[in-house]
Amino acid sequence: CIACHTIPGIAGSSPQVGPPLAGIAGRTLIAGRLPHTPQNMVRWITRTHEVDPRSAMPPMGVTEADARDMAAYLATLD
Repeated sequence: CIACHTIPGIAGSSPQVGPPLAGIAGRTLIAGRLPHTPQNMVRWITRTHEVDPRSAMPPMGVTEADARDMAAYLATLD
């Protein structure tokens, strides 16, 4: 994630490609398209281009289990 997103508390995380992840837990929409739920975050992480074919986020090849862990972590970023 740090290749494209700034993440609070992660040293050296200062790219300007994707949006910052600070406050993502409080956002109402994911990528401006999906209601922000844990299930939709997993969907976004694993199947980004099904949700938004024009997204700059590359396919990550993340497993469902890893995506659930990632979504759980993102839910802590108030």
